[in-house]
Amino acid sequence: MVNRPGTLAIPRVVVGAPASSTGKTTVAIGLMAALAARGTAVAGFKVGPDYIDPGYHALACGRPGRNLDPWLCGTERIVPLFEHGALTPAPADAAVVEGVMGMFDGRLGPWPDGTDDPVGFGSTAHVARELGAPVVLVVDTSHASRTSAAVCAGMAALPNEAVCCPRRSRRRRAAG
Repeated sequence: MVNRPGTLAIPRVVVGAPASSTGKTTVAIGLMAALAARGTAVAGFKVGPDYIDPGYHALACGRPGRNLDPWLCGTERIVPLFEHGALTPAPADAAVVEGVMGMFDGRLGPWPDGTDDPVGFGSTAHVARELGAPVVLVVDTSHASRTSAAVCAGMAALPNEAVCCPRRSRRRRAAG
């Protein structure tokens, strides 16, 4: 965990992926539920305006799920909203943030302030950077083998830490 200076010192992780439908929600909720089952007070968050996943987060954590959406509230409010959610209704011991779509999928082109940032505005990578949070990268490897390793290597070369948690094929792929 590398907290951004001035942010609440609470362990946090962002669950991201190269694309939608890879298992982010399953991994995020599983992590939240596993931590909560061990007696850890967990604060659950979702990047973007989603209203369904925060409901699942609330069930897994036993406290309200929260949204972190730079589009709706502005980048400057991401850290204060995170801190509020981590402290309310009682201080959490850890936070899990579920990403949105693909890791760098956000607004294309210049940001609202005119800067040209390769991290898409409103993306999972954007919020992870604002929170100073490492990223667990969920990769669906059920329809590829070595290509998945290349995707992971490429994602790891871009901003934010990445760890692969593969969803594997049930049958072994032939070497080739």
